[in-house]
Amino acid sequence: MFIDGVFSGGGIKGFALIGAFEAIENRGLQFKRVAGTSAGSLVAALIAAGYTSKEIYELIDEVDMEEFLDRRKTFIPLSVGKWLFLYWRLGLYKGVALEGWLEDKLEKKGLKTFGDLPAQGLRIIASDLTNGRLIVLPDDLPHYNIDPYTFSIAKAVRMSCSLPYFFEPVKLYNGKECSLIVDGGVLSNFPMWLFDKDNTKKVRPVIGIKLSHNLIGHPKHIINNAIDMFEGLFETMKDAHDSRYISRKHEKNIIFIPTEGFLTTEFKLTDEKKKLLVKLGRECAEDFLTKWTY
Repeated sequence: MFIDGVFSGGGIKGFALIGAFEAIENRGLQFKRVAGTSAGSLVAALIAAGYTSKEIYELIDEVDMEEFLDRRKTFIPLSVGKWLFLYWRLGLYKGVALEGWLEDKLEKKGLKTFGDLPAQGLRIIASDLTNGRLIVLPDDLPHYNIDPYTFSIAKAVRMSCSLPYFFEPVKLYNGKECSLIVDGGVLSNFPMWLFDKDNTKKVRPVIGIKLSHNLIGHPKHIINNAIDMFEGLFETMKDAHDSRYISRKHEKNIIFIPTEGFLTTEFKLTDEKKKLLVKLGRECAEDFLTKWTY
């Protein structure tokens, strides 16, 4: 049976998305359309390219995740240089390595641009800081005078994964002006609304995979200092829009994967933790699928 799928952001915790995808595959379900934010956009792009859950795990497992932390070369001492780059470039790392890696993996499946995919087959969320708006790629590219069919899928994923201050924003030119694009999670970390809308008949069943507790079980933010407050602020900012949208009606179509204890930017994740995340995602999805009705 064909379904549509939505994958949430979550950085390195995205390994759990692979486990959930494995359980969905084992049920004989196939994705017709997929959408995602940040890490979810990466997994969604690989699924749209035709990779299986086993292949996706192998692709990501074989790469040293720290290779994606591509600093700019400088003669300035590292301790000083990183703060200068953060100030001038608005991010500690370029993000080019991630884009290049994904571009290579997609090309192996004959994909380069959105024009190589079926219409609406893949949709990716990013945030336009310059204009203060959420953008859906490739749908909204005409607003920037860009042909959606010629736009790089890998670049769109890089945009969606550009965690503020961590990776440099991606510059998107419309011929006259430049917009700074960052992580889609800033405005919508779980775009279930793309496929599951109130008062609109769904084309086919939709399953969302969200790296968090359900609405009732969401843990409270413990704030004792400025760093705790920043973390709480960012978490609230990226979840508020989606939490307001997700009602009891939508919850029945969402696989919630609680990933407390794992860090979004834990690029030195051990093999043991990778396997734990995949196992967690698979088990949560298997439990969900035993009860899911559509």
